[in-house]
Amino acid sequence: MKKQSNLSRLLGYAGHHKYLAYLSWILSAASAILALIPFWYIWKIIREVLWAAPDFGQAEGLTHYGWMAVILAVAAVLVYIAALMCSHVAAFRIASNIRIKTMHHIVKLPMGFADGFGSGKLRKIVNESSAATETYLAHQLPDKAGAIATPVGLLVLLFVFDFRLGLLSLIPVVLGFLIMMSMTGSGMQQKMSEYQNALDDMSNEAVEYVRGIPVVKTFGQTVFSFKKFKDAIDRYQTWVIAYTRQLRGPMMLYTAAVNSVFAFLIAGGLILARGGVTQELLLNLLFYIIITPVISLTLTRIMFQSENAMIVEDALGRIDSVLEIKPLGEPGKPKSPVDASVVLSHVSYSYDGTKDAVHDISLKIAPGETAAFVGPSGGGKTTLANLIARFFDAQQGNVLIGGVNVREISKKELMETVSFVFQNSHLVKDSILENVRMGRPETSREEVMAALKAAQCMDIIEKLPDGIDTVIGSRGVYLSGGEQQRIAIARVMLQNTPVVILDEATAFADPDNESRFQEAFAELSRKKTVIMIAHRLSTVINASRIYVLKDGEICEEGTGEELMNQNGIFARMWENYQTSAAWKVSREGGAL
Repeated sequence: MKKQSNLSRLLGYAGHHKYLAYLSWILSAASAILALIPFWYIWKIIREVLWAAPDFGQAEGLTHYGWMAVILAVAAVLVYIAALMCSHVAAFRIASNIRIKTMHHIVKLPMGFADGFGSGKLRKIVNESSAATETYLAHQLPDKAGAIATPVGLLVLLFVFDFRLGLLSLIPVVLGFLIMMSMTGSGMQQKMSEYQNALDDMSNEAVEYVRGIPVVKTFGQTVFSFKKFKDAIDRYQTWVIAYTRQLRGPMMLYTAAVNSVFAFLIAGGLILARGGVTQELLLNLLFYIIITPVISLTLTRIMFQSENAMIVEDALGRIDSVLEIKPLGEPGKPKSPVDASVVLSHVSYSYDGTKDAVHDISLKIAPGETAAFVGPSGGGKTTLANLIARFFDAQQGNVLIGGVNVREISKKELMETVSFVFQNSHLVKDSILENVRMGRPETSREEVMAALKAAQCMDIIEKLPDGIDTVIGSRGVYLSGGEQQRIAIARVMLQNTPVVILDEATAFADPDNESRFQEAFAELSRKKTVIMIAHRLSTVINASRIYVLKDGEICEEGTGEELMNQNGIFARMWENYQTSAAWKVSREGGAL
């Protein structure tokens, strides 16, 4: 099957607006031809001046030729403006449709997709890759049509007056074109891809850096603790410097070649004038000196069009990298969970296809139980929670909720069965009311207020200028991380799902917020199956069942008391936690 060209793919997003794109190319080509005709009138002006000299009063057509040159030049500009108006309308429609299609596809992808792909990289693809097509379509393609029409018109003009000078004018064109081809070949496409990859890496690491600033401030770390971010910047710097040095020589030769046309013309004029300078030779030489700068301008346009074509090809490739990711399958005949139990049977999952993040995990959480996942960082706690919520599917084994494989539960019902409180819950720029009932838009204000009260949020509501109608982020209204978490808990309470997952929900909470969290959790957990992930062991010590994960496997399980008696990993973690808590109390009391 023949591969569809990038231009055909782009025009496929334009709908009926593609005819505006076609019209823009026609108008741009017409503008390019119109822009050459004034040079012919300039030639006529020069000819009349030379023939009338020294009695310039006989040059009666100068005014007419001058006005014709001006009128045609203005007409060329107006036609070009019309071409750009058409191309911009088509380009904006195409860029908009690309963003819409990409975002529609993204919302169908598993919720864990963004974490694995990189939120900074994803943002850059949606915004900047689609914007790259706008520049190409709105400016480069009309200019390309003009760049094709211009040489055709130039060839006619160059060879009509004196073919010998015309051939001399083409020598720097050929040299410049050969040098340009060396800079815009397949190797350049690879370099363009490497450049975009370096930008993606920096964007991803910048997002992670910003997200980690609270940790840096909390623990007094320096910027160099974000070594990956600094390494990304260093790699970009090294690449750009090496690439610039590589193209420095060819670019100097190209610039010299396309601007050397005067040297060739003067040398040719001297050679042709050995038999005597004729009026016709002088006229043609002056004309060629005036018109040949158009050649260098046309070549430079073509070069930048080649570069932008490679940018567009790379941008489409990056958009395809998102569109080619398959959404999670929807069951043909969905089933409904019979209760709120959670069962994992020999579950394994790997992010990169090499090492399993979780390996052969089996566990059972009965309806109404509170289970806790604890253990060292990177042990697989969040991965397990994501698999239960079906942020992505297990690569081996089965995840069952209410006795039904999550693959057989419709997406809508699964969202109504499992709710999630993340470590860093974010609120959208909207009122508290709309933020809380985001999961259930049909709920009343009274139900929202009840959820906020149950989530211990009334102290937040009372200090806001417009209560629950206060818009977050407007007029300097902002909430602390702990306050945002409590609003997120109210949202989950309003959803009232039978299964609730809490992923490090109290990670950055201050003592006042943490005490309110505990009260909110007690209310939230009533008659629900709760799965908690926590480093603060005091929040999970009374859980019905605690699973200790290390290197993607369950190494210990039991109640808090049973695990303490085993003197294993959990017992050591508890001892370290108690020591750090005692040290913190001592320090706050001034003993240290």
